Amino acid sequence: MRDLDWDGYPNARDLGGFSTPRSRTGATVPGRIARGPRREQLTGSGWSAARSWGLTTVVDLRCAAEIGTRPGDPDVDPVATDDIDVVHAPTEDHDDAEFRRVCFPILDSPEYWPHHWRILPTLVRTALEAVADAAPGVLVHCSAGRDRTGMISALLLGHAGVAPDDVAADYAVSVRAMAGRPSHAPTADRQQQWSADQVEAWLRRAEPLVRDAATRADEAFDVIGLSTSYRRRLRDLLTADTA
Repeated sequence: MRDLDWDGYPNARDLGGFSTPRSRTGATVPGRIARGPRREQLTGSGWSAARSWGLTTVVDLRCAAEIGTRPGDPDVDPVATDDIDVVHAPTEDHDDAEFRRVCFPILDSPEYWPHHWRILPTLVRTALEAVADAAPGVLVHCSAGRDRTGMISALLLGHAGVAPDDVAADYAVSVRAMAGRPSHAPTADRQQQWSADQVEAWLRRAEPLVRDAATRADEAFDVIGLSTSYRRRLRDLLTADTA
């Protein structure tokens, strides 16, 4: 039920439908926040399906050099995205020397997330604020929809009271969905070459890190300086009857 069938667009899911005691219905609310990979993969009918889901805003976590169509992307009439608000909220700064030194070797692992919060707190906070400021119907995406999007999704779900095991399982879905797929150029991705056995070995190491991140979401919000009002708005997006 959470998988989103948007043509041309793999690894797309609604963050609604997770069990949580913080919602009156006992689950996160569908139709509020979705996660996915680079939006340039969407076909015209994919954009139509996204609109039918309720898409109002795209929060793009990529660096400026990553944005734009690539060979093999579908040719889409600009009318398809005319009234969709696109917010560029990059979480990474590749000119930051400490970020390059500490995070570049582990960018495809949740191991880098706590370092990211510490080194570039303002960028991570700005991305989360962009999600909170948008009308419900937000698509959050990066390149593969796995690492930066995985980080933001883990924080959102952990803060909404979703069980860490469920958050880690959602991360695992993205790893399995994107392994073996063509490059997300210009973003380098070693996982595109992985076999199923390599993926499962990776997940045995990575899922505990995701569970820890979800458990410590509020600590991460402290590190990045996210205000109480924004924390409430993010939780309400996923748990309240009206957002």
